[in-house]
Amino acid sequence: MNFTPTAIPEVILIEPRVFGDSRGFFMETYQREKFTEGGIDYDFVQDNHSRSLQGTLRGLHYQINHTQGKVVRAVLGEVFDVAVDLRRSSPTFGKWVGYNLSAENKHLLWVPPGFGHGFYTLSDWAEVVYKATDYYSPADERSIVWNDPDINITWPAQSGEKLIISPKDAQGAYLKQAEVFE
Repeated sequence: MNFTPTAIPEVILIEPRVFGDSRGFFMETYQREKFTEGGIDYDFVQDNHSRSLQGTLRGLHYQINHTQGKVVRAVLGEVFDVAVDLRRSSPTFGKWVGYNLSAENKHLLWVPPGFGHGFYTLSDWAEVVYKATDYYSPADERSIVWNDPDINITWPAQSGEKLIISPKDAQGAYLKQAEVFE
């Protein structure tokens, strides 16, 4: 596995070794020792799986307590996956990085605790799976609105495209008013 820090060094792009032949392929998507060597030394307690229609934008989600780190990958289709630094004391507070994750490229993205996470579905359908370092806690769930001008994410939506956004995500807080991490 290759672990590459992004423009926000705590967010890491992971490229697994893929062994393929005429039958298909095999790859490890998680191996504790390799993840620890790659800078991701966490216990994972929950796996999640979502399916989204093209044009769906999910996020930007985080938990203020029971903070989750996530290893995210697309197992079907393609998404533009985003991590936003929500640690007020960080020099990259309010900055974001985004990467295309697809079933084809097989890349994974480590989104550490203290970051918001979201994605936009590029393909007709996409299925995203992720490992989390803490359990889902509805009482601690928070959301930053996807189009916050202070974060200014460049989502790859087509001009005039109608985004599919849940009512909860559409009512996310703006970074200036959001409860974030110190």
